Amino acid sequence: MAVILLGCSTSSSSQSSFFKDTQLGINSHLGWNLPEYQFISFYTNDYIRSIDVNFSKESMGKNEWERLFNYPSCGISLFYSSLGNDDIFGRELALTYFFKIDLINKNKFNFYNRTGIGLSYVNQKFDLIDNYQNVAVGSNLNVHFNMRWGADYEITEKLELDGGLSFDHFSNGNTAEPNLGLNYLTGYVGVNYRLGKRSIRITTALSPHERKNVYSLFGSIGGKATRSLSSGYFLTSSLAFEAERSVWRALHLGLGADIFYDSSQETQLLEKGKEYKSIYDFQTGIHMSQTLRYRKFSLSLQEGFYIGLKENIEEKPMYNRGIIRYQISDKTWVRVAMKSHLVVLDYPEFGIGIKL
Repeated sequence: MAVILLGCSTSSSSQSSFFKDTQLGINSHLGWNLPEYQFISFYTNDYIRSIDVNFSKESMGKNEWERLFNYPSCGISLFYSSLGNDDIFGRELALTYFFKIDLINKNKFNFYNRTGIGLSYVNQKFDLIDNYQNVAVGSNLNVHFNMRWGADYEITEKLELDGGLSFDHFSNGNTAEPNLGLNYLTGYVGVNYRLGKRSIRITTALSPHERKNVYSLFGSIGGKATRSLSSGYFLTSSLAFEAERSVWRALHLGLGADIFYDSSQETQLLEKGKEYKSIYDFQTGIHMSQTLRYRKFSLSLQEGFYIGLKENIEEKPMYNRGIIRYQISDKTWVRVAMKSHLVVLDYPEFGIGIKL
């Protein structure tokens, strides 16, 4: 009997520790598609209706990053949504990881930003015979991005009211065609329930920040489908040099240079009736970058211009990258990037970098 009681006590203590500073939330959404292309409005015949269930854990300031970002929360969200037309666009089920920052925290009221990214499954995609009208979605598996601006209000020690606006986008990153993707905006309301006790926040002052320059080299590999709905899949790769300065503990600004290799150039240029040379498989450029860092994770935006070897298919002068990076050692990073030409996605990349 003593052994059983000890086991129950240990289990109860473990569960209590696991649920400390955690919340379970549920929200109901109503909204509409944001038609980037006219055909989406033509085929949309209903509102967007969604529901999401999320589990999150608050930080209490155990390290300087948590205090610097005003004690953020992170968690996972399971999301189910209609897409404006069940027969053509179908429905979506998504699982995302999110990061939530309180921007205004006053008494029982919080105004926050929540950003999440993950994978989604849609049950309807483009099919040349059975669903040729759906030129927005070319694959069942997609990447789902979510951005929310919301507020919550504590009505009891355990319960909060929650509500706000949510922007959602999903597409397959040009790994299959078509890949226009869908964007939608919803308003949401719901509740958050605190599962365990809330810890006392640590308020120790931050140490002084030392501004540093960091130089690094990244090699990446990726792949893409062409925009002609062909079945081919083409190898891409890149080499990038980056010089960054930590102007603030969480903000780094940088300049860099890129060399791109794109094996789809010959196929796409010949389809357009343009001249092809083997040197056209390569492009070169320079870029600016803005990086937001949290502990070992960082999120970067890059704006680049082709200089030297240009982009010859659409003759775009500018390219962009969105990058998620993780530091695995003092001198090594891994990253996932999406290269694009403004709002037109080009291809995803997976890479590794070293500090020089």
